[in-house]
Amino acid sequence: MQEMGAAARSASRALAVASTATKSAALVAIANALDADREPIKQANAADMAAADDNNVDQPLVDRLFLGDKGIDQMIEGLMQIDALKDPIGEVTDLNYRPTGIQIGKMRVPLGVIGMIYESRPNVTVDAAALCLKAGNACILRGGSEAFSSNQAIAKCVTAGITAAGLPKASVQLVATTDRTAVGELLKLDEFVDVIVPRGGKGLIERVSNETRIPVIKHLDGICHVYIDSEADPNKAVALAFNSKAEKFAVCNAMETLLVHKDIAPTVLPPLAEMLATADVELRGCEKARAIVPMNAASAADWTEEYLGPILAIKVVDDLAVAVDHINQFGSGHTDVIVTENYSHSRAFIQAVDSASVMVNASSQFADGFEYGLGAEVGISTDKLHARGPVGLEGLTSQKYVVYGSGEIRKR
Repeated sequence: MQEMGAAARSASRALAVASTATKSAALVAIANALDADREPIKQANAADMAAADDNNVDQPLVDRLFLGDKGIDQMIEGLMQIDALKDPIGEVTDLNYRPTGIQIGKMRVPLGVIGMIYESRPNVTVDAAALCLKAGNACILRGGSEAFSSNQAIAKCVTAGITAAGLPKASVQLVATTDRTAVGELLKLDEFVDVIVPRGGKGLIERVSNETRIPVIKHLDGICHVYIDSEADPNKAVALAFNSKAEKFAVCNAMETLLVHKDIAPTVLPPLAEMLATADVELRGCEKARAIVPMNAASAADWTEEYLGPILAIKVVDDLAVAVDHINQFGSGHTDVIVTENYSHSRAFIQAVDSASVMVNASSQFADGFEYGLGAEVGISTDKLHARGPVGLEGLTSQKYVVYGSGEIRKR
């Protein structure tokens, strides 16, 4: 791991000054390599899927693990989207003259070396590599043991694309072991690694946060809410709530708690419950919700639970203020939605809810770097510094001051 860290630091210096054309050539070459190696990638993924079945891996992780032609197409499309984005590196903004005659501005620069630790999803290997490359960063990737073969096959394509473009091979390195001690060693590389990005379950993220002195970009939970306002369109509300929960269960942007205004609850809860039943979703509700639709009783723990599965907590609330208070008290600051036709209510909601993504009349499952036009993301941050929400190119950069002068000297 020390050798990988030193090699990544060296590569980061070359990437920091690489041209946009060179980085673009690498991204295109990676995409071409993925397309050419579809069968080896799918075979490697099939081996991982079989191992997951033998090891009784939880279903949410299995769902994230699968990679077919559609998933490969999405990785390639993500690469092309990232390639099409404006290169932020080297951009100088906020230039202004001081009374002394000097001119001061800020230049966008890479962070340096990114350490990425992630579970299950093999597509993250490409997303992280592409975003780090475009933003001029070297990266060390440590995928989960359950996706080991898939990640190795994908990393082979990444390496081929990097070297074809003339960039250092160590620009993207995949830790080629399932030994858990490698994670601990990576977290000690503060001499070489500038930022750690953990992407996975709460246990992983807590471990990373507790064991490293390196700055961490993270989110712990995805306790996302949808609030159906008294002035919501009922049909729209039912469709959005269903999609927010059932489009995919095992994702951090899935709705886990539904809040419904008492005046509209009798209208929207029965048809929504019927739709959720078709997806085998278990409902757990407060007394008011259970008086409208038969369901299990919600406990206090349900308001703070990230199910990542077919369970939904439902609470009927008196008004918008109560909904906002509930979200700010029990939510995780990830993604929260209001469904309403009242502009003033929507404005009040987006101003008062303290989350990384706040939405009006849209599914919570849009909280994703790809859907936000970032091409992809290395993760979603619920921290307030240095990045918040889906972390794309800009989140993997920093700024430095640049000063232009013509011989000025300071006089006190």
